[in-house]
Amino acid sequence: MTRRPHTPSRRTLLRAMAVLPASALALGEVPGLLGTALAAAPPSGSATRYTIVPFLNSNDGTVNVYQSDDATDFRLLKSSAYTPPSNRIRDASIFKHTNGYYYITYTTHTWQDTSTTIGFARSTDRVNWTFLYDYTVPIANLSRAWAPEWFVDSDGSVNVIVSCSTTNDEWIFTPYLLKATNSSLTAWSSPVALSGIGANHIDTFIVKIGSTYHAFTKNETTKYIEYATASSLTGPYTISRTGNWAGWGSYREGPALVQLDNGAWRLFFDGYGDGTYYYSDSYDTFANWSAPAALPAVSGTARHFTVIKETVSGGPTLPKNVTRSFQSANYATRYWQVQSSLLNLPVVSGSSTTAEKQASTFTVVPGLADANGYSFRDASGRYLRHWDFRARFDTNDGTSTFAKDATFVARTGTASGSIRFESYNYPGYYLRHYSYELRVERSNGTDLFRQDSSFVPVGAWG
Repeated sequence: MTRRPHTPSRRTLLRAMAVLPASALALGEVPGLLGTALAAAPPSGSATRYTIVPFLNSNDGTVNVYQSDDATDFRLLKSSAYTPPSNRIRDASIFKHTNGYYYITYTTHTWQDTSTTIGFARSTDRVNWTFLYDYTVPIANLSRAWAPEWFVDSDGSVNVIVSCSTTNDEWIFTPYLLKATNSSLTAWSSPVALSGIGANHIDTFIVKIGSTYHAFTKNETTKYIEYATASSLTGPYTISRTGNWAGWGSYREGPALVQLDNGAWRLFFDGYGDGTYYYSDSYDTFANWSAPAALPAVSGTARHFTVIKETVSGGPTLPKNVTRSFQSANYATRYWQVQSSLLNLPVVSGSSTTAEKQASTFTVVPGLADANGYSFRDASGRYLRHWDFRARFDTNDGTSTFAKDATFVARTGTASGSIRFESYNYPGYYLRHYSYELRVERSNGTDLFRQDSSFVPVGAWG
């Protein structure tokens, strides 16, 4: 078998990280929460939806609502969607309860002020919010209660992890657990400090995988995000990763995790030191992470948020085991076409040759790495895949790497009936045309990128 040539270090690194298959991690569709569903691309006609409710770099008196289908390109759903009746709103954490409501909990005062309460609001649609109440955290001599984060345990219990300081040292925070004692989320247990994480940690975010609790927390002395594990929600936690262990840098805060459709975990965090919001991905249960990248569109605007993931109706529909041609959404005379094994975007018309029409015709099949995704076969039986980020057709060599390279997740395109095809193993990277060549490139959140990466499935030319 022919050996693969050396590839760029970024590609090598990410592939080295892809140790576990998507099926190895079981979870639900809410950030930080354990469930039973396996990560997978959404089925035909459905879509993945990620929602964030951040406060603004310019205003901590209100929050915007953004949504995304890929956890990379967030678009504004509603500005100033919720303004509390008094005080401020910072560090809003969102989840969807079993009663169908979306809930946010949040810090109620600006950082300079004493803040002994956390706020609660709810919504039926993520857009229109109703204030519920401000809850006074019952800790003696409390000075500040900051960054409350939802956590739903495997037994269904609803919890809030909140960072608290007392008047004897108002800047030394300890994470505490509050457990809801009724289904309406209006009564809470007495606060319990998370053992092992200890004082001087803030913004603690927890996920559970199997029987292990994984905590990401900011060390307020070093300004690094640290990592700890425990077999019980309240601990004791063992902090095993400190300093710049993941390559994220310091002056980072607000870690929040969500699992992507391909099984990877994505960590979002606020790079408040440089005014950038970042994300970083892990494929091996948090041992290794991709280089942090700026979150397009909202970076520099959004501050400290968590993410909720859902599967909703209304996603793109593309039949499988049929032949189709693919028309550019913004260059209507141009279509996908194989040229010397590479995928390009030439003009194709009724006067094109039979060979050109055949080279512009593809069989749509279930994704090689995920049957809910899509793979594309040319007339000779080769599959569309990315290689050094160029789109090309190669013979399937049967490896898991090839299967992932040749699998794409369908996302809704910009024009009616159009679809965007996201790389399965490079989340946030899409097939897009540039100089009439098809490449896999990272979304930059612009309208032009969305248009260049949108294609309309049409009747086959060949």
